[in-house]
Amino acid sequence: MVTVGLIDYGMGNMHSVTKALEKAGSQVVHVHTPEALMQMDRIVLPGVGAFRDCMAVLQEKGLDEAILERIQAGMPFLGICLGMQVLMQSSMEFGFYQGLKVIPGAVKPFPETHPERGFKIPHMGWNDVLLGANHDHPVLSTLQGQQVYYVHSYVCVPDQSEHILAACSYGDHPFACAIGHDNVLGVQFHPEKSQQAGLNMLKAFIDWRI
Repeated sequence: MVTVGLIDYGMGNMHSVTKALEKAGSQVVHVHTPEALMQMDRIVLPGVGAFRDCMAVLQEKGLDEAILERIQAGMPFLGICLGMQVLMQSSMEFGFYQGLKVIPGAVKPFPETHPERGFKIPHMGWNDVLLGANHDHPVLSTLQGQQVYYVHSYVCVPDQSEHILAACSYGDHPFACAIGHDNVLGVQFHPEKSQQAGLNMLKAFIDWRI
């Protein structure tokens, strides 16, 4: 059975993500140290909270460098919501903060005019996953024609379009809902809250062979 290292930095939605990964067919280990991460087959970084706080805890525990080492070694990585956003170079959330710098680009807010035009922030609820040129991605292809569950106020803006694997729109504002390259995948939505569509995606991640 595939062992998934679920990184526990005190902010993620650990219980729901754990249950979803187990239901999708993996053994889940909560990872608190760099040493434990080295023993895993897959890495999942969940995310609920602020970019700044997440990066501070990862750096304090040395998990930032451990994650980068495992990514460079070819280990499949999945970042969920905030876990996707910290893959970026930087974030504009509550200031300016450096990320893991796996994907060139920045995390930015929805347009300031969105609320006054009737689009509440955060973007919350069910919405689309529009697959891009990499529609045959072995993990994301399970979401063709499906809707998933979103809760977020900031979006990833990669510098290079090839890092955008899927998109969504909130109002008239399109945004990247999945980014990545090689063995790295980040999704802005919450697969653990996306019912069968989310479970199918997580199973595909567990089965993913690079």
